[in-house]
Amino acid sequence: MINPVIFSFNIFGLPITLRWYGVLVMFGAIAAAWWTERELRRRGENGEIVWDAMVWVLPIGIIGARLWYVVNNILGGSTYYLDDPIKIINIPEGGLHIFGGFLFGAITLYFFLRKNNLDPWLFLDSIAPAILLGQALARPANFINQELYGPPTKLPWGIPIEMTHRLPQYADLNLFPDSTRFHPTFAYEMILNILIVLFLWWLSRRYEEELKPGGLFSAWLLLAGLSRSFIEFFRPDQPRIGETFVSYTMLVSFIMALVGLALLLARYGKLKLAWAENWEEEYHVKPVEAKPATSRARSAPAQLAVSSADEDAAEEEPADTEAAPLKPKRKPAVKKAPAAKPAAKKAPAKKADTTTKRKK
Repeated sequence: MINPVIFSFNIFGLPITLRWYGVLVMFGAIAAAWWTERELRRRGENGEIVWDAMVWVLPIGIIGARLWYVVNNILGGSTYYLDDPIKIINIPEGGLHIFGGFLFGAITLYFFLRKNNLDPWLFLDSIAPAILLGQALARPANFINQELYGPPTKLPWGIPIEMTHRLPQYADLNLFPDSTRFHPTFAYEMILNILIVLFLWWLSRRYEEELKPGGLFSAWLLLAGLSRSFIEFFRPDQPRIGETFVSYTMLVSFIMALVGLALLLARYGKLKLAWAENWEEEYHVKPVEAKPATSRARSAPAQLAVSSADEDAAEEEPADTEAAPLKPKRKPAVKKAPAAKPAAKKAPAKKADTTTKRKK
């Protein structure tokens, strides 16, 4: 198996460890931001604003993902974090729940968009596929940590799980020997996420004119909710509600899908909702604020005009360009340029011949 630690060293007695988990999560986040930037630009918005939002959304989203994971763990009856609360902040050991990232990230994004007067539907439609892309790219970290696997299987793509990483129900070597293989649940979710991303990308291009603001985000809610509900059947580590087969995550996923379906129906007039009556028909793109021109930029045309006038004046009469100030030199040059005829009468013959040739 792959070592979860890439490298580790000490600085003044402080251990510094780089793990695959953190690297892949950051890689997924950066890829999602890159995708979002391109989609924002395609819709006419300033794509660079997503990197400003990431400064707030990413750390708060990670905190939310960790807290959701801890609460979900406690709901399952575990006392791991209750017995040693300091482990809650030990994120490098693994343990993030994407729904907590969704919730805290969405709240943070809402206040960011409101502060900057940006259209939330434009951003949600741009971000929706990117979230699944980032999640899919980070899923291999679960394989390295040997987590998020399913029940035993005899399928050829089953994966081995070391005893130190097995769930309690699979710890008996008499029932589940070392040769036992388990469903790679994280891989199932990664594949489903990529398929949904490709579908949403195709939808946004094929029906670009027909899609209304919020339509793509609603489709994401529906498809992501249904796919996660299916994945929960292969998640024996998730706490169940009472004696049922329904996990807390499955319930939230199903509600998410229902909300997405309701939004889609309301968006296209199939379901009447009071708040959706004034739903915007087009994105509101924030106008780009023009930056004030600098004094150097404003004076550039004037300097160019002066230079041109000086060149014309140099043909008529010699001038000491180093001694003469710029402003006095410009004024006579502009006035005398049209009156070349009187100046030619009093000029010497040689100079007059030159003027005559130029007129021809």
